[in-house]
Amino acid sequence: MSQQREILTWEGFGVASHDLALKIAASGFEPDMILAIARGGLFLAGALGYSLAVKNTYTMNVEFYTGVNQRLDMPMILPPVPDFEEVKDAKILIVDDVADTGHTLKLVKEFCNGRVAESRIVALYEKSHSVVHCDYVWKKTDEWINFPWSDREPVVKKANMVLDA
Repeated sequence: MSQQREILTWEGFGVASHDLALKIAASGFEPDMILAIARGGLFLAGALGYSLAVKNTYTMNVEFYTGVNQRLDMPMILPPVPDFEEVKDAKILIVDDVADTGHTLKLVKEFCNGRVAESRIVALYEKSHSVVHCDYVWKKTDEWINFPWSDREPVVKKANMVLDA
């Protein structure tokens, strides 16, 4: 793995989230709700919710990464699992920080298929080896990414805690 890193600052995140909101709006896609993939997607989901005037926001927890370049064999949806019965006619924007392998986004997209009217994917970054190609992406890179929300060690460490790298 390359030692090169993509560094995203809080200021850069502000620019990126605004640029993505402009791309989404320009495409004509008007989501009824935003589905944030926790934890990395929470920040972008909040920013896009404000920029796109979408208040209806869900969160889905998916466990995959266990450390820097370390992951489980397959991503797993953790409870509570969203129930989309009341929003089955909705257009959903699926939001994550990065499409790295793409397996997390693929799992969530497949989960949404047939449960909602339409879903599209947005991520800050997309890597060339991702099995999913985002509908909207701010930047493509194959470097490891340091995000401002996870670039320091946790203040509290818990046993068996999955860390975002």
